Amino acid sequence: MKRRFVKYALLAAAFGLVVNVADAQATRKKTTRNTAPAAKKTTAQKTQANVGDDNLGAAKQDTMVVKAVPKRDPLQMDTIRKSLRNDNAIEINLVKDRTPLPYENIREDDAIYREKVWREIDIREKINLPFRYKADEDNGNQRFIAILLNTIKSGEVTAFDASVDDRFTTPMTLDQIGSKLAGSCDTIMVPDLDKDPTLSKGIMKQDVVCEEFNMDDITKFRIKEEWVFDKESSRMYVRILGIAPVKTYFDKVTGKEIGSAPIFWVYYPDMRASLAKFEVYNGRNFGARMSWEELFESRYFGSYIVKSTLDNSQDLYLKQYVKDDMLRLLEGENVKNTIFNYEQDLWSY
Repeated sequence: MKRRFVKYALLAAAFGLVVNVADAQATRKKTTRNTAPAAKKTTAQKTQANVGDDNLGAAKQDTMVVKAVPKRDPLQMDTIRKSLRNDNAIEINLVKDRTPLPYENIREDDAIYREKVWREIDIREKINLPFRYKADEDNGNQRFIAILLNTIKSGEVTAFDASVDDRFTTPMTLDQIGSKLAGSCDTIMVPDLDKDPTLSKGIMKQDVVCEEFNMDDITKFRIKEEWVFDKESSRMYVRILGIAPVKTYFDKVTGKEIGSAPIFWVYYPDMRASLAKFEVYNGRNFGARMSWEELFESRYFGSYIVKSTLDNSQDLYLKQYVKDDMLRLLEGENVKNTIFNYEQDLWSY
């Protein structure tokens, strides 16, 4: 009797254990089935939320369009308008085909004498009036400063900062050139005509005013050149190294001249090909016009010396140690005669 009771008890315990395992597995499957759809739903909701955020961002981007402010041209020049018909009685084709002749090579051992000279060309002098010729042609304005700036804007030559040195070491951007030529923008107070059209209330507003560049303000050009005596050919050569426009500064209150300084330097050998495409104005014979490259090589311009390497150990300009204007011109003539006499003294008669 006891054995049967023990058997029945063991069977009941085993049956209860099996029921518990089955219930646990069913609960686990139910939990898994209920959890998976929730996870999928959460992922779908996240995807939908992300798509919604993207659409919202795109919508914000579409509605918050910021109009780009047009950039101001630092070197504002007149638009070149080409002739639609031949504006001459004959066909003019030689200007397009002009190329400067290459320099004759000078060996370093043959250059037994060298001196560097800085000159200034005042275009207000009568001989230099072609520098101020204001007519427009198919290749642009014919003023020399306009030709110089157009070659820089087209990328044919590089402008170098004249405030650093005159050895062509620091290139300048168009914005830097424009700020030096025209000046910076200032904020001033002007009457607000929208709120006070009758100017009776005295309402003012801020306005930005930018100075405009006037090509007629450039009245001088500085030239850096080197005089070399070649013993092989027994002659003196002069080679222009750089050209720089000089700007004169005035006091805004009194209008008195404060001083002048070069704006930028242009390496002349790089500019020869461009200068050969522009003709120099000849008031006496419009058909006998030379190129600007020929003008500089033939030295058809008036100038005066402002600095040289002759007896100048401190690298000073003439105005720094010669204060009188007349004596300064005489000192420049003395430098020119000294260089000229070096070649003449080598000959015996």
